[in-house]
Amino acid sequence: MAVPAGPLRVATFHADLSRKGPGLMLRDILARDPAMLEAAARLDAIGADVVLLQDVDYDAAGMGLAAFAALLTTEYPYRFALRPNTGMATGLDLDGDGRLGGPGDAQGFGFFAGDGGMAVLSRFPVLTDQVRDFSGFLWAALPGALLFDGMSEGAKAVQRLSSTGHWEVPLELPGGTVLRLLAFHATPPVFDGPEDRNGRRNHDEIAFWPALIAGRLPFAPPAPPWVILGDANADPDAGDGRHDGIAALLADPAVQDPLPGTASADYPATGPLRLDYVLPMAGLRIIGAGMGDGAPHRPVWVDLDLP
Repeated sequence: MAVPAGPLRVATFHADLSRKGPGLMLRDILARDPAMLEAAARLDAIGADVVLLQDVDYDAAGMGLAAFAALLTTEYPYRFALRPNTGMATGLDLDGDGRLGGPGDAQGFGFFAGDGGMAVLSRFPVLTDQVRDFSGFLWAALPGALLFDGMSEGAKAVQRLSSTGHWEVPLELPGGTVLRLLAFHATPPVFDGPEDRNGRRNHDEIAFWPALIAGRLPFAPPAPPWVILGDANADPDAGDGRHDGIAALLADPAVQDPLPGTASADYPATGPLRLDYVLPMAGLRIIGAGMGDGAPHRPVWVDLDLP
């Protein structure tokens, strides 16, 4: 497929495709459910070259993602997804409700394995042999982790940091440049108790990126150029959660913030919030940035000048 020269549009979109059972997302896509058609139209409207989708159910054969891509007028010949932590059983009572096997006992909240994962749609090849998946990294291993009071030693030994995933996904651009997508979807900092389990985890999921970039983790920092993108589920000024985590990421000199002061999501209970981000590394030339239409989340995009 010929790709015209020009700025590279990188986007993130919490598409709200997930359904509460395995195979139900695929069923609704094939049935051309109006919500699925609306999500496809919203994505088509921004014309992204590459997009990170959140809240898309994972299946090992990629059938659901392929079916959604078939709804689009924008062609994305390259699709990528990994099994998320959502719904991945731990065998422990992580949420402390006295029962095992519930959605709150999984590595990330989920009613089934693969519930509400992430996926990449791209016009350019994904270098799958260079992908790095950090989703198995333990929460307790993060330097300065905000573990909650009462977290058991058993939980500390198995609880992963990523509620959905942290990925480094390299794309090979037409000029030979390799752009690395640093992709994630953090847990909402609500739906817990006074221990602030989810608020603390949300903070630390965001804090993973500055730690990785600065070389404070047992992984090599990402090779440039790179872009951090995804649903942080955190606003630096408003809403629930620990604002200092996302504020620190936005203020990190290693990143650029093309859309300060904007709101990408709007829920009746919260009002407008900035939850979704595309943050290019410092030094990349940004041509433009913006958001699409719709609710509760709007697609967010950034245009980059890359060789």
